[in-house]
Amino acid sequence: MSIILIDGPSGSGKTDYAERLVAEWAGPVPPTLVQLDSIYPGWDGLEAASAQITEHLLRPYREGTTARWRRYDWAGERQAEWHVVDPAAPLVVEGCGALSRANAALADRAIWVETDDAERKRRALLRDGELYAREWDRWERQWSAFVERERPRELAGLVVPT
Repeated sequence: MSIILIDGPSGSGKTDYAERLVAEWAGPVPPTLVQLDSIYPGWDGLEAASAQITEHLLRPYREGTTARWRRYDWAGERQAEWHVVDPAAPLVVEGCGALSRANAALADRAIWVETDDAERKRRALLRDGELYAREWDRWERQWSAFVERERPRELAGLVVPT
């Protein structure tokens, strides 16, 4: 049983890093990858998603009880189905807000992925287009508040520049 958290600002390369980590996993059981992009309950949902993974995913996983996460239906703008995580598989969680103090206390490994601000914005807008361009400032305000309060980079045992 192993928990790895991967955090960093939007567009920094977290998803690519996490997918590579899972694809190259050398252990006998491949990890389960949970991406916070599937959990955020809308554009103002960073804090809620971070709290959800603490309560429903990481703590239960660590305690050996049913660990799960709830998908958010972005098109329908509503909560959707729950997904149960295999307790025998290592768990990799990636996304903005994954690395809070509460979550770091439950993790075996904490990774921070970063790149300069201009490059990460270029990547994020290339990836998500006009929809994200309209929401960039809104998301950045939440992200900045989270970083100021939780200090996720300081919680990381490994910093990965991309």
